[in-house]
Amino acid sequence: MGRSVLAMAEKTKQSILFGQTEIIYCVNSCDRKTLAIHVYPDGQVVVDAPMTASCEAIAAKVKKKASWIFKQKLQFEAYPPALPQRRYVSGETHRYLGRQYRLKVVKGMAEEVKLLHGRLLIETLESSDSEQIKKLLQAWYRAKAKTIFSERYAVCIQQVAKVGIAHDYGWQLRFMSKRWGSCTSQGHIMLNPELIAAPKDCIDYVITHELCHLQEHNHSKAFYKLLTAVMKDWEFRRKRLNEMVEVRFV
Repeated sequence: MGRSVLAMAEKTKQSILFGQTEIIYCVNSCDRKTLAIHVYPDGQVVVDAPMTASCEAIAAKVKKKASWIFKQKLQFEAYPPALPQRRYVSGETHRYLGRQYRLKVVKGMAEEVKLLHGRLLIETLESSDSEQIKKLLQAWYRAKAKTIFSERYAVCIQQVAKVGIAHDYGWQLRFMSKRWGSCTSQGHIMLNPELIAAPKDCIDYVITHELCHLQEHNHSKAFYKLLTAVMKDWEFRRKRLNEMVEVRFV
């Protein structure tokens, strides 16, 4: 999590040798004071680095964190494989708040989505138009995300207040291809609308994680100590989130 990441094409690819193993990583030079290393479910390693950081300093940091990087890669390898590409047809399953629901697409005069009798009912003029069905479903998810995230944000704000964290900016929805959430250097919290697929306790974890970045701006020991003080079972929630939801985020 933390700050958003640029596309692969915009990063500089480098590598180091750790024993007999090569670690390939991409460097994202950005306006920050410290180095941060991220490992993604697809095995990609990204280093967010200050503009002034030298290649040697970055390589030394990656080598120092090599054992942690290998551990993260092994954890992700244990996760279920990615699901096939969505087709947006009747019978396909989609998650909402941790539960799976089957789509039922019907032709009608309305253009709407309803959660009805344990199914996601989508009514549309063009029931065979998968792009329109996808558009309707994503709009429904965004609307639900606005409501649920506001509710959970209010709960999480009260929890982080106990460790002296205050936040007056609220939050914004933003689709991020490799993030559940992010916290900008200006203190703005961004939440991925696709997080609405996760259970509420996992949503709380993501929001709390980002709020803790207001006090600790990287993934240091101090950050995880702070996160643990607010949410003792955050590791369980993170594991549940990554195992349950069929997308590719940390």
